[in-house]
Amino acid sequence: MLRLTEIKLPIDHADEDIRTAILKRLKLSDDELTEYIVFKRGIDARKSHAILFTYTLDVSVENEADVLARFSSDQHVRRAPDMRYQFAAHAPKHLPSRPIVVGMGPAGIFAGLLLAQMGFRPLILERGKSVRERTKDTFGLWRKSVLNPESNVQFGEGGAGTFSDGKLYSQIKDPRHLSRKVLEEFVKAGAPEEILYVSHPHIGTFRLVGMVEKMRETITSLGGEIRFESRVDDIEIEDGAVQGVVLASGERIATDHLVLAVGHSARDTFAMIHRRGIYIEPKPFSIGFRIEHPQSTIDAARFGRNAGNELLGAADYKLVHHAANGRSVYSFCMCPGGTVVAATSEVGRVVTNGMSQYSRNERNANAGIVVGITPLDYPGDALAGIELQRHWESRAFELGGGNYQAPGQLLGDFLQGRPSTNLGSVQPSYTPGVHLTDLSGALPDYAIAAIREALPAFAKQIRGFDMKDAVLTGVETRTSSPIRIRRNNENLQSINTRGLYPAGEGAGYAGGIMSAAVDGIEIAEAVAKSIIARS
Repeated sequence: MLRLTEIKLPIDHADEDIRTAILKRLKLSDDELTEYIVFKRGIDARKSHAILFTYTLDVSVENEADVLARFSSDQHVRRAPDMRYQFAAHAPKHLPSRPIVVGMGPAGIFAGLLLAQMGFRPLILERGKSVRERTKDTFGLWRKSVLNPESNVQFGEGGAGTFSDGKLYSQIKDPRHLSRKVLEEFVKAGAPEEILYVSHPHIGTFRLVGMVEKMRETITSLGGEIRFESRVDDIEIEDGAVQGVVLASGERIATDHLVLAVGHSARDTFAMIHRRGIYIEPKPFSIGFRIEHPQSTIDAARFGRNAGNELLGAADYKLVHHAANGRSVYSFCMCPGGTVVAATSEVGRVVTNGMSQYSRNERNANAGIVVGITPLDYPGDALAGIELQRHWESRAFELGGGNYQAPGQLLGDFLQGRPSTNLGSVQPSYTPGVHLTDLSGALPDYAIAAIREALPAFAKQIRGFDMKDAVLTGVETRTSSPIRIRRNNENLQSINTRGLYPAGEGAGYAGGIMSAAVDGIEIAEAVAKSIIARS
């Protein structure tokens, strides 16, 4: 097949217009075009009065070699790559060792799934509950201000990404097309087939719940085992190699291949591996607030007269500003037509995040407006970034009234440096609720200054972004892991602990559902190859 890129058509085009565009691009007659598949469809909204769909198409034609020769100098006409996934190994008849996966977020699920598909019968240990039980506990915080520290937005089957927009795109380099394997597995589990071709695929929380359950069923049907409410409290290490794990119950389970995919909020696990001498280091992350606008404001700014067109859906944005004090401020995890959610996992702290359903039809758009920080901002040992997070999450709890309400402020008041006392036209979506206050003491001074400078600058790109009634809600601190568990680039094992495979976002090697899932696949391959080499 051939791959054609940059095929642009108006948003109201008909299906036959795609075929016509292919024939025109390749200068073919109708009978020379055998078939075509939409590989990717994006939106070009740079001119709001003339929005276009941009297609990448895989095309079958008669005399393919001749067509390729004619377009050899055209970078937009190439042979389509083979994206079929090939398993790295297959388990021997008698397994010398059963691998353990700790954590059942995207990295853990895909590590477990791939190991199961290759016949290695993994044991997956998840500290939280199954996804539906976990959802009940999460709603307990949102609706009743009751937090379960072991079952919440951060901990439980599906990981933190379950309560998010369900974004399935990433900027990682992917020469082996592993992201295609991820998307295909999601479709098998019940995701809409459009995620295979839209440029910014997403699923949404409610659909993710059912998909996670189906993927769990697949893993167990292939010989894998999943145990919930099984927190790993210790890792047994001898002569620099993993020997097993110890659960909170005291149970010991032997293994010499341990995948650690615990997510970015497993602070007690990070402290344990630090005590154990497993090499970790601090890494940069970001802190900030959530901001909410009417979705109609964002739609109008991005799509102009086409705002509200069902084919376009809810508009999103991506913004960056380099502040005068040297800080970078950017939008993070933008959720069109979504809600701001309570995402803490520790008692007496407030953390915010964003979430959307597949429909993206809630009244507000929200995004994190965050400031990049580095270990220079939190000198100390490898866990210093965690202490910085905890400090500002505790401060947010206090500013919110000490009952898991989040501190909030109108954008106009924030820019003027005065407390907010009444809401305007934007009703915040965060539950258990928003307590209006002054957010100037909710983050370090350098972050407040950078955000105050960035918000009017963002309005130059998104008209109305600095509307006075927009609501800021604090704080966003879990943008990524504050630590990295260093691993060998070749075998993906810890640089000083054989048999330990740090994986995903918590280990510092991913930043979202897709990149974490891809990392989980690569980790599973590394584990499989190691087991085969030892057998």
